[in-house]
Amino acid sequence: MDRRLKLLSVALLVVLAGCTGASSGGGGDAATAERMTLDAGSGGAPEDEQATDGDQLAQLQNRKIIKTGQVRLTVDEFNTSRDALESTAESYGGFVSDSRERVNRRGGETYRSGELVVRVPSENFSAFISEVKTHGQVEHVETNSQDVTDQLVDIEARLDNLRAQRDRLRDLYESANTTEDVLAVEERLTEVQTEIERLEAKQASLENRVALSTVRISLSEEPPSPAQWYDVPVLQAFFESVDGVFVTLRAMVVALAYVLPYLVVFGGILTILGGGAVVAGRTALRRLS
Repeated sequence: MDRRLKLLSVALLVVLAGCTGASSGGGGDAATAERMTLDAGSGGAPEDEQATDGDQLAQLQNRKIIKTGQVRLTVDEFNTSRDALESTAESYGGFVSDSRERVNRRGGETYRSGELVVRVPSENFSAFISEVKTHGQVEHVETNSQDVTDQLVDIEARLDNLRAQRDRLRDLYESANTTEDVLAVEERLTEVQTEIERLEAKQASLENRVALSTVRISLSEEPPSPAQWYDVPVLQAFFESVDGVFVTLRAMVVALAYVLPYLVVFGGILTILGGGAVVAGRTALRRLS
């Protein structure tokens, strides 16, 4: 009986801990954790009395910022510019994660365009953007930032809570002595472990995006201008006209080849019918005369 009461008590504690974690899983954990950190650093004294310029600067530097950028360039030669940008990314400690290339056609001529997705350390983000702009004619530049400090603080607080629940559930599992109790604890333990893994994956993704900024670089060669008919060289125009004559003759021969069987078959039938009609007409005239 005492063992049963102990099992129920621990289960109640786990449920209460889960409810507490869920109710404070939003921005409250982040704000509380951040407030506790500031209070610990200031010895409980008011912030306006303890904070210094150095402390404020340190807090700003510790913010977790996701930086992204987009640059669109017109370049003289696509392959050369792409290789140069890949080397530039490596020189800043980054790498090209994705790339695309297209061959476009206009007026019988071609030009290349494409996109590079570069991951570069966040501390080199601004310098890298400035360097990218020197590789061609800048058409568009855009940079964005997202502060995810509170999200990461919140995730860490929720993970601490869930890990504590997991430890208590494991102890409870060891002390369970009936099949029903074991199954109930296993189900709850699986739920907690799944949520821990989900939050850890989200945390890792955010930290990766904070550490490595993403820059999308669009490259395009200058599209060729459409040629006017009078800009074509004389000899080229002559040979194109000759080619046109041969193409026309060939089309006529092909068309005749398609029509000829119909002419033979239906022409023969019409000839036979016409001849029969003439003979019948002559016979009728002779009878009348």
